[in-house]
Amino acid sequence: MSGHQILSFALAALVIIVVPGPSVLFAVSRGVALGRRAAVATTLGNTAGALLLAWLVSAGLGGIIATSLVAFTVVKIAGALYLVVLGWQMWRHRHALPAAVAGEVAPLSTRRIIRDGFVVGVTNPKVVVFFGAVLPQFVDPDGAPVWMQMGVLSLVFAAIALVSDGTWGVAAGSAQRWFARRPDRLVHVGGAGGVAVMALGVKLALTGRGN
Repeated sequence: MSGHQILSFALAALVIIVVPGPSVLFAVSRGVALGRRAAVATTLGNTAGALLLAWLVSAGLGGIIATSLVAFTVVKIAGALYLVVLGWQMWRHRHALPAAVAGEVAPLSTRRIIRDGFVVGVTNPKVVVFFGAVLPQFVDPDGAPVWMQMGVLSLVFAAIALVSDGTWGVAAGSAQRWFARRPDRLVHVGGAGGVAVMALGVKLALTGRGN
């Protein structure tokens, strides 16, 4: 693969990634509510989910989802429902956040946080469409095997997403300590974060292919 080919794809991916979407907003909400560790773990899960989508594209599934209204809708609704459930749990348990930050209650395990991030990432319909419709356009049919080229481009996408989403999440997590000085601040932020995640799920469910 040529450097120009990889750079062109990286620029296209950067445009998609830096604009806050489900992955970014979820990482930010987890960062504010649970801290930088949770934000980083969430980002790792999101990135792993995006990589899985890329591999599915390489196997042909991504193209089917990108062109099939039924498949697209199933993935979209699954992700939206998961966000709504997570948001509801965040809002419901918002009063436990001050105690968790103070160490009085065990926080969510890293494994659980990564898993939640993975599910949000792997069910993000915009990522599915990007990998299914945009990624193949940067593959050179006369170059290396297609699966190999798509694998390299997928890693490029994942690296950019990891840095970008991680930066958003860590910045939000850094602000957690300021909120933790006043327990009521953290309760309000946790509740607002839960509402935001639920709203994001509703918005995702109502979002069409062109949005």
